[in-house]
Amino acid sequence: MRAVLALADGTYFEGESFGAPGEAAGEVVFNTSMMGYQEILTDPSYKGQIVTMTYPLIGNYGVNDEDAESRLPWVEGFIVKECSPVVSNWRARRSLPEFLCAHGIVGIAGIDTRALTRRLRDYGAQEGIISTREADPAVLVERARAVPGLSGRDLVQDVTCAASYVWDGGGSTLTEPQRPPGVAPFVVAYDYGIKRNVLRRLTDCGCRVTVVSASTPAEAVLELQPDGIFLSNGPGDPAALPHAIEQVRRFIGVKPVMGICLGHQILALACGAQTYKLKFGHHGGNQPIRDLRTERVLITAENHGFAVDPRTLPAAMEVTHVNLNDQTVEGMRHRELPVFSVQYHPEASPGPHDARYLFGQFLTSMLPGQ
Repeated sequence: MRAVLALADGTYFEGESFGAPGEAAGEVVFNTSMMGYQEILTDPSYKGQIVTMTYPLIGNYGVNDEDAESRLPWVEGFIVKECSPVVSNWRARRSLPEFLCAHGIVGIAGIDTRALTRRLRDYGAQEGIISTREADPAVLVERARAVPGLSGRDLVQDVTCAASYVWDGGGSTLTEPQRPPGVAPFVVAYDYGIKRNVLRRLTDCGCRVTVVSASTPAEAVLELQPDGIFLSNGPGDPAALPHAIEQVRRFIGVKPVMGICLGHQILALACGAQTYKLKFGHHGGNQPIRDLRTERVLITAENHGFAVDPRTLPAAMEVTHVNLNDQTVEGMRHRELPVFSVQYHPEASPGPHDARYLFGQFLTSMLPGQ
């Protein structure tokens, strides 16, 4: 079936459908990961976005029952150069096209993803539409121009859990440093679009974790008497979440806090800083990050379209990590309180595990006497 991708700037690509028929609209971004498409599809941080995979061959190992990062795929649409017609992996339960069709995700294959990526890199992420219904690119371009952008949109309300729950899905298979015997800190994790591997990593550190919805009042969380607060990843504009910002502000100086991705941005806003939208964002599993304290360079997984403005950080906060590609803020910490955050994804899935030590730092901050 023929499919067309149209961008708001008038660019269009013709290809073939490999997912569900229909039409999908959202902000078109590119992801530089060579693998992990199932984790990317099911990452709630991609709500509102159409994802382009820069690696040319996608789908060769199918989709399994273990690698989903949430209960559903959240991308609005999916773009690949070539979708493998052959699935070869002992864990595979179905093909990528079958998975997309089952969840109503529109996909387009057979287009020049290198040309599309260069367009987005040079001119920035922009709104677009994939359609199997409308064949006229000019009509689709006009529709794409009417698609709302991510700035000012609260997408967390679409992906957060409906009710709190205790995580009982276990940990990962990675070997972690031994935690102190008998220590099992209680962590409350705010679900702004949390990935399952975040919960596995906290479990690896010996934490007991309860997940709460993004709208849960700070007072209700404090009544649970947690040892620490975790602020998760998620989609959309952090400045569009004043309720979350106010909740996080209540925890600073009261409980140890760790934030990642959107949680990092919300924490910055709660401290009085500002955020801004990046030209095309950081999406992929190969972002070089420098730890300013150790001068160590980490290769990390990232998925975000907004960043913290370092010029607006209060004196109490210091930048701890920067992106070596564009010098944007990738981490910060409070100079006196057990409060820190990173812009990247230390839990990976997909991506390298260079930054998983940060969960150990969070554990240490919750130990008695720290």
